[in-house]
Amino acid sequence: MQKTAHIIGAGISGLSAAVRLANAGYKVAVHEATHQAGGRCRSYFDGATNLTIDNGNHLLLSGNSHARAYARAIGTEAGLVGPESAQFPFVDIKTGQRWQIDLGTGRLPTWVLDEGRRVPDTGLTDYLKLAPLIWASEETLVGKSIPTEGILYQRLVQPLLLAALNVDPPEGSAGLAGAIVRETLLAGGQACRPLIARDGLSAVLIEPAVKFLQDRGHTVQLGHELRSFTTSDGRAAALNFGGEDVIQLADGDVVVMAVPPRAATSLLPGLKAPTEFRAIVNAHFRVEPPPGSAPILGVIGGVVEWLFAFPNRLSVTISNGDRLVDMPREELAQAIWNDVCKAGGVSGELPPWQIVRERRATFAATPAQNALRPGPVTALKNLFLAGDWTATGLPATIEGSVRSGDRAADLVLAAKGS
Repeated sequence: MQKTAHIIGAGISGLSAAVRLANAGYKVAVHEATHQAGGRCRSYFDGATNLTIDNGNHLLLSGNSHARAYARAIGTEAGLVGPESAQFPFVDIKTGQRWQIDLGTGRLPTWVLDEGRRVPDTGLTDYLKLAPLIWASEETLVGKSIPTEGILYQRLVQPLLLAALNVDPPEGSAGLAGAIVRETLLAGGQACRPLIARDGLSAVLIEPAVKFLQDRGHTVQLGHELRSFTTSDGRAAALNFGGEDVIQLADGDVVVMAVPPRAATSLLPGLKAPTEFRAIVNAHFRVEPPPGSAPILGVIGGVVEWLFAFPNRLSVTISNGDRLVDMPREELAQAIWNDVCKAGGVSGELPPWQIVRERRATFAATPAQNALRPGPVTALKNLFLAGDWTATGLPATIEGSVRSGDRAADLVLAAKGS
């Protein structure tokens, strides 16, 4: 008899587990508490700009093997677009200086040997000082491992680690930072080509997964919130969705809980999970990007950190944004727009705009908070955890999310075979 895998949560972690288990022969039932799949990786129509925008501007890299394999599995890898080589333009809006880091297309970081391809006014010895990150433990601070001042730090290391860790880099986990460096910069340009879901996160990474599952006879229920579950003999025995909506689990059925940490700890009392979170602020402006605009531009010296050019809009991401979450919206929009004008080569009055402030965007990637991340195995033999907040070895990223879903699915399959 075919076994059922109940996936609690239709974010990208849950969907990656669902697709993997569906392909392995399980009957899959996805249960999502809200009325839209995708979690923090979703798109929606915004009335203020009259555009479909993403909840956050997520950047993938060509070395994100799990995320790309997931997109391939649902038939949308071609929707992740970017330049042919790993080139990252930057601008310092205080000085007006512009430069481009060219990581090339190889498998080794030979770009650091070429003065014309690395950060201006930096030398090889500056890069060698980053080596301790490669083998740093997750309990070590970035600030205790590498220099956190100087040109290289200001123009490359700080923007990269701030985006990856979503904390001020010196207070971040050097081990998590090192994982990013090993899988990207150290792996050469072939692993660093930037990829963007040009048609939107939902259109590329979420809706096709839902369709993939439904077309194969699996179910995805929205507005179906798990309230509690019962256990028996060390296993989850029944899922309670409220009232008489209870699903009894048959022998061999499994549960993958891919929900945010607050929901997970409520459902699983005693579960260890991160307790501190950091905000990310995104801004979207309905304006046509100037011809030749880079798909992604690093911005130094202002409020804006990364500027994304999409058809019909310019979008901005600001990490570790707690300082901005209570700022008046109009004031914040104007401050961001001023930076966008300097960085993006546009001008004029503030166009139609939207500010999206995700107060609990990611767990704080510090050593203390990282130590609270649980693994995928729980005390219940048939219940596994997934989510970017679980112990993936990476900060809270799309790659980490997909990796967690894949790992939970693989544990289900391993348990089935044992």
